[in-house]
Amino acid sequence: MKFIFVTGGVVSSLGKGIAGASIGNLLESRGLTVTMQKMDPYLNVDPGTMSPFQHGEVFVTDDGSETDLDLGHYERFTHSKLSQANNWTSGRIYERILAKERRGDYLGKTVQVIPHVTNELKEAMLKIATPDIDVVIVEVGGTVGDIESLPFMEAMRQMRHELGRDNVVFVHVTLVPYIAAAGELKTKPTQHSVKELRALGIQPDILVCRTETDLSREIREKISSFCDVRKEAVIAARDVDSVYRIPVNFADQKVDEIVLELLKIEAKPRNLEPWKEMLDRLTHPKDDVVIGIVGKYVDYEDSYKSLKESLLHGGLAHTLRTRIKWIEAESITRESASRELADVDGILVPGGFGNRGIDGMLEGIRYARENKIPYFGICLGMQTMVIEYIRNVCGIQDAHSTEFEPAAENRVFFKLRELKGIEDLGGTMRLGSWPCKLQPGSLAHEAYGQDEVHERHRHRFEFNREFDRPLLDHGMRISGETPDAMYVEICELPGHPWYLGCQFHPEFKSRPLEPHPLFVEFIRASYKYRQSRLSEDQLNEERQFLRTRVQ
Repeated sequence: MKFIFVTGGVVSSLGKGIAGASIGNLLESRGLTVTMQKMDPYLNVDPGTMSPFQHGEVFVTDDGSETDLDLGHYERFTHSKLSQANNWTSGRIYERILAKERRGDYLGKTVQVIPHVTNELKEAMLKIATPDIDVVIVEVGGTVGDIESLPFMEAMRQMRHELGRDNVVFVHVTLVPYIAAAGELKTKPTQHSVKELRALGIQPDILVCRTETDLSREIREKISSFCDVRKEAVIAARDVDSVYRIPVNFADQKVDEIVLELLKIEAKPRNLEPWKEMLDRLTHPKDDVVIGIVGKYVDYEDSYKSLKESLLHGGLAHTLRTRIKWIEAESITRESASRELADVDGILVPGGFGNRGIDGMLEGIRYARENKIPYFGICLGMQTMVIEYIRNVCGIQDAHSTEFEPAAENRVFFKLRELKGIEDLGGTMRLGSWPCKLQPGSLAHEAYGQDEVHERHRHRFEFNREFDRPLLDHGMRISGETPDAMYVEICELPGHPWYLGCQFHPEFKSRPLEPHPLFVEFIRASYKYRQSRLSEDQLNEERQFLRTRVQ
């Protein structure tokens, strides 16, 4: 069993997940099979109940696990098949230990951090080291020195002792800040971080140094000397315009060769050509396309991490640069919609919970429908799309969801447990991968090119099928549903350039080399709309304007 442990020091948010995923990407390019795991020291059982403003998005796996957003990076950079076993928190570890203690599994022994917590952590790591996996990459959240991460560090130290030095590599991600006033890089934070790590019994093999500029030979030698790390294993992780450049940057510094040498693994030569071709399209797009995201959490973009990446992937499929205009849903009114949405080529309303901003979403959706602007609604965006249509086209003015109006008479969407004759599915949400049967000739069927697909869900409220008739009679099409016809999955509007809403989250399955079909078609329609509304001179003028205004 071969393990790579990725830790972080100095400050959080240095990019441990991206660093680990990039190493996994390079090992896969050499024909190895990898899997990845995130260990988070916080006491929440999982991220499912955490605020998106604090923690970012909740990534959902096929088995319905609500996980850390870093698992999204793992899946986008590698072919790892991830599940609940790939994301652990202190809360979940302690929950298991306490359940065992209550059952008497410890035979009356005193339950302690060592060995019981560390053994549970090691068991979780070893569980995913199946015979078909060549290398397991484990990222530990937080920062070295945090009190809550100490059991994780001790478990990793024990793993190297038990498995042997040739089977474990430690990668430490740290910060080398540039002090503008002094005009130089400072290595002291890295030295202190490594000192903290070594005090816990862990000697890093590779240092990934986040820096604004490159590391000079002198700086590398200094870090190597003070941290007792080989000079060639001091890796510069410079700021980049796209995280997808990092595997190539690591390859240029032979990170994969160092890892293979340390783990005593023989592997095929590296093949990054498909990845580099994707980067070439990213670097040299033929044009821009602007997508307006009307959301509830736009002040913290990590809340929509997978969505943002999926739009980029959809643009790459057409050699287009996707520019995103973030629009706070609460800012949109009937009067302001034309001003807020005038310069976008497509409109997307993403998922979310609660009633804040719903009126703004409805107005944005109405503007897209009436002005023939391509529209894509995801989860909450699909629900608000249907509510807007039933209100303003079908004429049922009080149509609503019980999420926003519990006493609504015309309940177009309501909770799973409110469905008569249906059991509560073990909780309040429909989670994970569910099958969806597509209607021939629909936009969805043309995008996917197949009759049935499986997509990931994370929602509490379902479409009330009592409203099928008014919806269909007034022109909207139900183009996707579960094979048993119980749940509506996709709705779309024939005669509109592109107007589709889906109950699931397609962004969780999009990859830079395998963009999701719905995002590919949404971007195609948005770019076609852009070309139809702007002359060449206007296009050139708007491109220049957008570069200064739109992220």
